[in-house]
Amino acid sequence: MKISEGIFDPDHKISRIKTLEKELSSPDVWKNQSKLKSLQKEKKRIEDSIASYKKIKEIKEEIDVLLELSSEGEDILSDLSKAVSDFQILINNAELEILFFEKDDPRNAILTIHPGAGGTESQDWAEMLLRMYLRYAERKNFTSKILDLQQGDEAGLKSATIQIDGDYAYGIFRQESGVHRLVRISPFDANKRRHTSFAAVFAYPEIDEDIEIDISPDEIRVDTYRSSGRGGQHVNVTDSAVRITHIETGIVVQCQNERSQHKNKASALKVLKSRLYELEKRKKNEKLEKLEDAKSDIAWGNQIRSYVLHPYQMIKDLRTNVETGDTEGVLDGDLDEFIKASLIQRKENQKD
Repeated sequence: MKISEGIFDPDHKISRIKTLEKELSSPDVWKNQSKLKSLQKEKKRIEDSIASYKKIKEIKEEIDVLLELSSEGEDILSDLSKAVSDFQILINNAELEILFFEKDDPRNAILTIHPGAGGTESQDWAEMLLRMYLRYAERKNFTSKILDLQQGDEAGLKSATIQIDGDYAYGIFRQESGVHRLVRISPFDANKRRHTSFAAVFAYPEIDEDIEIDISPDEIRVDTYRSSGRGGQHVNVTDSAVRITHIETGIVVQCQNERSQHKNKASALKVLKSRLYELEKRKKNEKLEKLEDAKSDIAWGNQIRSYVLHPYQMIKDLRTNVETGDTEGVLDGDLDEFIKASLIQRKENQKD
């Protein structure tokens, strides 16, 4: 069994760590806390990658020894099975890492979910997607935080904004941007008819202070309102929720997660900066690809994935043609197969 160092490029990573250590030793960088945190985060990410590579080599050597013992008649089946399982997990993670190549891929992600037309049906579907992504973030050991959630009139949600922190969170969740279509027997239809619902998902990179985006007060309108909820002790009875409208682009963001109006405003501004950055980046790259049209028309023709729960069980990604009958697993956050296929396709398109 051989492991190609070229794939993991440990020498380049070690060289990059030395460069980062030199930058971190400079007195000037300690005067800029945002720059300091950014460099420390990159250093830790590379160190974790090197540690994973070393662990892969260790397990590979362990497997070689176990196979040799097996050829001598030793009973090593249990140990070998565990080693192979651990090896496969590490290899899968390493394969995923090399698919990230854009500078924003390592950033944290801000994810928004909006139901399409259809009232309660689509609002319930949007809430199902929210749960799916929270479960997926949990599987990846990411940290997720709901910044804003507007409850539906009867069930589900009208909109949700979540922040997801973790290595390559944006690179991963960017693959989920688009319209998601659900076909099922409606739990809200007394006649048990089949319904089709749509919801849109959009991912934005969280902007650190290493990227300057200046927003002057006259470019935005700030409104405050009372936080909403299903009731109970967590409902805030003060006007602490904040809605910010960027006048030029018409982008609207809001946050009601914190009890403090000041904290909600800071979170909302972070989301606004992320969305403005993503919009400008897409314009520069000439890759708008009808993003705004997709937001206004969350319906047929714009979907990236179809989730069919009736009359058969099937989830199919319409970009990569990856499909599975394990609908329950996917809706519970098992998205790796879809994410990896999308990243591979992106990598191949880059070569073209």
